Amino acid sequence: MATFTHFEEIDAWQKAYDLANAVYDCSDAGSFARDVSLQDQVRRAAVSVMANIAEGFERGGNAEFVQFLATARGSAAEVESHFYLAVRREYVTREQFEQVKSMAMLTRRLIAGLIAYLRRSGMKGVKYKPATVRETQPEYRTKKRRRVRVRPRTANREPRTRA
Repeated sequence: MATFTHFEEIDAWQKAYDLANAVYDCSDAGSFARDVSLQDQVRRAAVSVMANIAEGFERGGNAEFVQFLATARGSAAEVESHFYLAVRREYVTREQFEQVKSMAMLTRRLIAGLIAYLRRSGMKGVKYKPATVRETQPEYRTKKRRRVRVRPRTANREPRTRA
């Protein structure tokens, strides 16, 4: 698997973006638009999928990234769950439901694959790389530290004693 430099390069994020747009399109009209609480909840869940992938990636550590990916995966399941209610209430058509359901399932599979890959890889993430690597990325630059000079004790010199 290639190294990602931006979250937009991640297939799971791209599918999550498509899922969020599909959710917005389906929830814009008719009875769905009048059920403001369900509309708001399903939209928030859809946006949460892509947002958690992006935020986890930007944290710079694989353990944190996996944690955010797990949250994103749960949010994709939440979208699917809300659409079961939406189709039952006839807010969306069966075709819209099937489209969103398959998009949510694909997104979850991609996220699960990415989680498995990150857990198998021995890498810890960008924030654990040596300073020379991090310095090429402005967000990982650190302050220069002042060196303190310590005089080595020589064999010829006697330790100071208090009078």
